[in-house]
Amino acid sequence: MTLAETLADSRTGFLRDGVPHQIVAAAVHYFRIRPEQWRDRLLRLRAMGVNTVETYVAWNVHERERGSFDFDGAQDVVGFVRLAGELGLDVIARPGPYICAEWEFGGLPAWLLADRSLRLRRTDAAYLAAVDAWFDELLPRLTPLQDHCGGPIVAVGVENEYGSYGNDTAYLAYLHEGLRARGVTCLLFTADGAEDGFQLGGRLPGVLTTGTFGSRPEEALACLRRHQPHGPLVCMEFWNGWFDHWGRPHRVREADDAAQALDALLAAGASVNIYMGHGGTNFGWWNGANHDGTNYLPTATSYDYDAPVGEAGELTAKFHAFRAVIERRIGPVPHPLPELPPRLAPQSARPSGRVALRDCLDLLSTLDPCKPSQWLEPEPMETVGQSLGLIQYRTRLRGPLARTELRIDGLADRAQVFLNGEAIGVLERNHPDRSITLSVPDGGAELELLVENQGRINYGPRLEDRKGITGGVRLDGQYQFGWEIRPLPLDPLPELPFAATATSMGAGQPAFHRFALDVTEPADGFLALPGWTKGVVWLNGFCLGRYWEIGPQRTLYAPAPLWRSGRNEVVVLELHQPGAEVELRDAPDLGPTETARCDF
Repeated sequence: MTLAETLADSRTGFLRDGVPHQIVAAAVHYFRIRPEQWRDRLLRLRAMGVNTVETYVAWNVHERERGSFDFDGAQDVVGFVRLAGELGLDVIARPGPYICAEWEFGGLPAWLLADRSLRLRRTDAAYLAAVDAWFDELLPRLTPLQDHCGGPIVAVGVENEYGSYGNDTAYLAYLHEGLRARGVTCLLFTADGAEDGFQLGGRLPGVLTTGTFGSRPEEALACLRRHQPHGPLVCMEFWNGWFDHWGRPHRVREADDAAQALDALLAAGASVNIYMGHGGTNFGWWNGANHDGTNYLPTATSYDYDAPVGEAGELTAKFHAFRAVIERRIGPVPHPLPELPPRLAPQSARPSGRVALRDCLDLLSTLDPCKPSQWLEPEPMETVGQSLGLIQYRTRLRGPLARTELRIDGLADRAQVFLNGEAIGVLERNHPDRSITLSVPDGGAELELLVENQGRINYGPRLEDRKGITGGVRLDGQYQFGWEIRPLPLDPLPELPFAATATSMGAGQPAFHRFALDVTEPADGFLALPGWTKGVVWLNGFCLGRYWEIGPQRTLYAPAPLWRSGRNEVVVLELHQPGAEVELRDAPDLGPTETARCDF
């Protein structure tokens, strides 16, 4: 098979230049991996026996500000696709515009939410105009990489699991026509859950329909046949593992259970995309979130997904079980097994300096000039042009008040509350009826609210997930007006005025802590913060992601490309109570596991 051969669908399956062809793909997201490691991860997936890789294209990492596009460095999706082709792998590209992927806002850019009249994922003129502008930038970069041009892209997705959200077929048709009009000539497909309701809402007549599921393959394939009597059977997302939420156990699926389902799919002649082949990491602030109807559930930093290739490149028991299945059903795998990437030696460090967040507000704020803007009432992040990070609200309360209850309406997602600089409590989205009791002295008091965006919802009916405060702040039943707002995206993190000696600061005060770690040669490492509470970590200026004492994960993956020989700087923003030191470890700790058979 050469890259110039084209993929087509027949009444029973796929053909490559007229020869029957079964796709065995693995999902891998370029935006969850440092670009220096793309080759390594692709080689590992190839060694498992796959002939194709599949990736979403995350709109929000390429157009963080409206009209400003970035396709360089870690955003070089073209480079990633070309590299896969050079390694002999086909590519399935899924440009959305919505991708889910447990990614922030399902891959949609947060600036869409600044227009309160805009409606997502439907035939809304404002939304479609933004999608058109995105496709106008993206697709000319991808279309030359299609198989008929000698490139590796053999198929492109139309939206993603739309039947789980709506049934506006005209919207799907608009996307389909937009892809074709911009030069996408390869195979197009939709992907939806293998249930009748999902298929009825998400499939597009005349376009290949595929399924997303993790178990009961015979039942799922029968559902696909009901809705598309002829053509290839495809599991576009074979969920062989699962992702983690903060405060819940690390999810693990037994290798034998997953391998049996994969074997049944391949034995039935179906094509399969293993989701995930390699999960990677939700670096920075990019994790998404779910809502189960009762609770908001932010996704953890690690996206290990219990995948066959682990977050740090481990070849797991699932990898070896899948390779054996693929060899039995497809044929021998000619590629050797790569060795585990090198690991750094363990060490620990105590802080060499720290500085309170409140002493850096003007430096960290994105406003120009660096002064807080004045608003009648609290406004969400999107209104002030912010997508990720923290946002601070400040007002002056009138006194005296002997006792009053502070409440926040429309909190998204977590607010630390300070009165005259003293931490007095935390309010959270999952407990909207909770309040904080306080008193205001004669002469008044300064109230500060530091609100964290813990990840926009990426799936389901609550996608319009604006962050910060979307309602109001009340003392008892009285709304408080007259606010200063400071957006604090902390990206990139500027040079901070660390003090070499510890300065006095009150309990519960957010602060940055700086550490120095010396290494001989860069290699993979894992940072642990035992005794710390909740916050964010940067390594040599790159944001590794969030940590939280509620787990499950207990280490943050610090990949080799981020280290340098000699001295390295680690900065920790602790939002509550710091520990005594940070630890560099040589193995990951994703926390206590919950092992179960897949039932979806």
